[in-house]
Amino acid sequence: MKLFLDTAHLEDIKRVAAMGLLDGVTTNPTLISREEGKFKDILYNICEVVKGPVNAEVVSLKADEMIAEGRELAKLHENIVVKIPMTPDGLVATKTLSSEGIPVNVTLIFSPSQALLAAKAGAAYVSPFLGRLDDISHVGMELVQQIIAIYDNYGFSTEVLAASLRHPMHVVEAALAGADIATLPPKVFDQLFKHPLTDIGIDRFLADWNKVKDRLLGQ
Repeated sequence: MKLFLDTAHLEDIKRVAAMGLLDGVTTNPTLISREEGKFKDILYNICEVVKGPVNAEVVSLKADEMIAEGRELAKLHENIVVKIPMTPDGLVATKTLSSEGIPVNVTLIFSPSQALLAAKAGAAYVSPFLGRLDDISHVGMELVQQIIAIYDNYGFSTEVLAASLRHPMHVVEAALAGADIATLPPKVFDQLFKHPLTDIGIDRFLADWNKVKDRLLGQ
């Protein structure tokens, strides 16, 4: 499973990219608004760090405006993926942009039928929002499983990008379900490393080493 970082904060992106674990980035207007600088400059700088897809979301709602905006975003960098909301106009824009070779991520997916329509419109990615479904007492991970089953049935190449992941178990469950990609905030990414037994083991090894290091090092 590929791991994307859900942020526009360049320092976090650089930090994770340096680990060799970063496959891509997702952004949205909210995340971009938290950063200093111009919109296009922020996206370009991210693209220069990330050796993979960088998702940039349109802010228009009408099909023709989304198409024009998507074309402009795609010109910024070869790594740009245009995020389009799941609406009838959004699918019209998705069909047009994808037919022009511009990869599209249809976002705000909350049902299998929406994911089916997005794939038929030519989406390169769909983003089911798991955490938001969990928030209203739906099991978000079931949606990922249903989308994967539908895509497998018909051979769609659209990748399932599990979004709105709130904790490490969401990441694990998405991987078990077979999601192609998980996008997660830096905080959740950092939590993937953590386990109390790992910390205890390191502390014990260091304590034992400190008892005998002078003898072993001949000091």
